Amino acid sequence: MLPDLGASVLGLRSASGRPVLRPVDREKVETSSQSACFVMIPYANRIAGARFPFGGEEVQLRPTTKDGLAQHGDVRHRPWQVERVTEAHLRATFDSRSFADMNWPWAFTALVESRLHGPHLDTTLSLTNADTREMPAGMGLHPYFVRRTDGVDPTLTFGAALTYDTDGQMLPLGPARPVRPEEDFRVPVAIGERTFDRVYTAWDGVLRLDWGTRALVLTADPVYSHLTVFTAPDGSLALEPVSHATNALNLAAQGVGGTDLKTLVPGQTLAGTVRLTLEGEW
Repeated sequence: MLPDLGASVLGLRSASGRPVLRPVDREKVETSSQSACFVMIPYANRIAGARFPFGGEEVQLRPTTKDGLAQHGDVRHRPWQVERVTEAHLRATFDSRSFADMNWPWAFTALVESRLHGPHLDTTLSLTNADTREMPAGMGLHPYFVRRTDGVDPTLTFGAALTYDTDGQMLPLGPARPVRPEEDFRVPVAIGERTFDRVYTAWDGVLRLDWGTRALVLTADPVYSHLTVFTAPDGSLALEPVSHATNALNLAAQGVGGTDLKTLVPGQTLAGTVRLTLEGEW
């Protein structure tokens, strides 16, 4: 874990040393996007125009991308407080009230906790409204998985029946629609040379990467109702469990259903766990 860089993960390997998450060079990691996995809180993915209506007000955030979006929350480049570190247990916390320049107008606290046991790695995120007002809320994990091992590209399988049409900024144009055959991963699909940057919903919370002699299974709690599939430029595969649709803050305000945007009252917590399990010859 890199506590000074958003509690991002530097890497994950099997007991034999085979990489599970993409291997990265610590000396070259300057942003969380260059890590092996980072945390998205208090919202996930993109917000159009870095602005949205909530509680009868128009909320304007600072844009964080060249095209004027706010993206991936505001904890991934900030220091977290490490509370526990052992070979099998990591725990770090975050309090937005410690920073005067937070790009979010509500106070919140967050926790990330990872536990390694046998072939499983459990990562729990929690987000708590520490403000005196209701707060929109979301979260997600952004892991980058190794694809080709021993020259073999895996098949990918996950049960999601719906996806979104998007514009040039990868923002949904409306509610989710049924997947088309070329977008359907409910049967194993070889990634091959295809590229993806797509958000799915009506997801059953399970996905599988299978290399034949080994496999990786990701299971996510129901709070992670959406899944982003992104073929990264470096050849890794980002499979991101998130709690809401991209631009959910604006879609929900427009009356679009199924975005799964949450609203937390003061003191309320949003939480969920993602498990990675290794099967076969790792």
